[in-house]
Amino acid sequence: MKYHVNSKRVIGKRSPMLYGHFIEHFHRQIYDGIYDPGNELSDEEGFRKDIIEAMKKIKVPVLRWPGGCFVSSYHWKDGVGENRQPFFDKAWRVEDPNTFGTDEYIHMCRKIACEPYICTNAGTGTAEEMSDWVEYCNLENEGKYAKWRIANGEEQPYNVKYWSIGNENYGNWEIGAKSSEEWWRLVKESAKMIKHVSPTVELSAAALPDIDWTMNLLKHCGEYLDWISLHGYWDMLAEKNELADYTQCMAYTEQVDRAVTDVKGLLTALHLEKKIKIAFDEWNLRGWHHPNVHTIKQGIDKDSYLIPRDKNDDNSSYTMADAVFTACFLNAMNRNCDIVGMANFAPILNTRGCIYSYKDGVVLRSTYHVFDLYVNHMGDTVLDSWEEGEKNTFTVLDKNGRKVTVNTLDILATQHSETEKISIAVVNKEPDKEKKLEICLDENSYARYEVQEYRIVGSSVDSYNDIDRTEVFIEQLLTKETSGVYQVNLAPHSINVIDFKIL
Repeated sequence: MKYHVNSKRVIGKRSPMLYGHFIEHFHRQIYDGIYDPGNELSDEEGFRKDIIEAMKKIKVPVLRWPGGCFVSSYHWKDGVGENRQPFFDKAWRVEDPNTFGTDEYIHMCRKIACEPYICTNAGTGTAEEMSDWVEYCNLENEGKYAKWRIANGEEQPYNVKYWSIGNENYGNWEIGAKSSEEWWRLVKESAKMIKHVSPTVELSAAALPDIDWTMNLLKHCGEYLDWISLHGYWDMLAEKNELADYTQCMAYTEQVDRAVTDVKGLLTALHLEKKIKIAFDEWNLRGWHHPNVHTIKQGIDKDSYLIPRDKNDDNSSYTMADAVFTACFLNAMNRNCDIVGMANFAPILNTRGCIYSYKDGVVLRSTYHVFDLYVNHMGDTVLDSWEEGEKNTFTVLDKNGRKVTVNTLDILATQHSETEKISIAVVNKEPDKEKKLEICLDENSYARYEVQEYRIVGSSVDSYNDIDRTEVFIEQLLTKETSGVYQVNLAPHSINVIDFKIL
């Protein structure tokens, strides 16, 4: 198959926030995770230096916090100042020590050099509580909350730009779930108060690819919103930790674009596609395992609802299936960069995260290297491209036993605006077959290029990384020179980036 790229035809400019992340008060993401006072690897504020460095390497652009389901019964005022008390987290049924709150989160974002993105309590919270939080973060010295921040040692405002009203409030699993009517009314009043406090903030609100829910939200609140918040997990594992195998995961790669196109259609129908962008602010191939919590019948003993969460920390679960899906998701978001302005991998640390931490260090799971490859090697301008020849496909059975036709290759062409270098990402989803691809840059061009290939591949589809085990990593291949058509050999179950630098 031949793949053509026209660098003169630009699809759009990709926001760096497409490579964003998310962290929640769940299991070991915060406590015994990035915030671990007393650990020899932590700094004077209690943050794990090795985790911070790993986050900086993938240039985390934006970090969503504090949830997630956690936020729907979280009251931010209890998590600032000196008189903090532990509280029972009703979402995840654990005691939270409340030692990590707004100030610690902002300090963490500064260490990572990323934008904060705060999700507010629209479950048990109120519009006033949300706007009070914005006062604390963004007002210079007016009112008691800005003065409270100053008294807590922060003279200058945090100037948090990105705020989300709620988290999955459409779902019956969420504390304080709302009907469509209840939702748009709360969002509208909350947005009014927040914008009165800080008019330049950008607001998102929980939505989903559902006509009734999202249409009502957009019709009544569209003038106040800058973003629509979407979430996506494909391999749902909340109750049973029965992971889809590699070929089943490849079936999921064919579903990624649908949520975006459905919501884009709603935005377009209401003439809001130029005003409101999609924030895919929680996504991962696999859902989090936490049985007997989001059901009517609750687990009674901790062996039934709490201890099973440790299964999320099994590093052998994070294989080339996760890596390949992640690359396909990032390709899809890039292709939809006209409407998707932010995406947040959920979470960044532990649970299903791309980084795993333990007392003495970190493990960089397969998905981490995909972010490393894309963030540090792909361009910021998405180019027009097309395939010539018969399309390569293969057939798999999904987790429900249905036949699904899977496109073998997932390709994305980008250009670096500063250097004009062209970088092409090619994912070969085939589990065990190598593929050849001919790449043709700018038809009839006589330019000569220096070519550098990078790839992520494991010895098998089940390759993974763990403590003292590194099977998945970025390989840098030999530099070549070419003009005209360039042929690349794509290993099975691989993620490849090919750089073309004009000589």
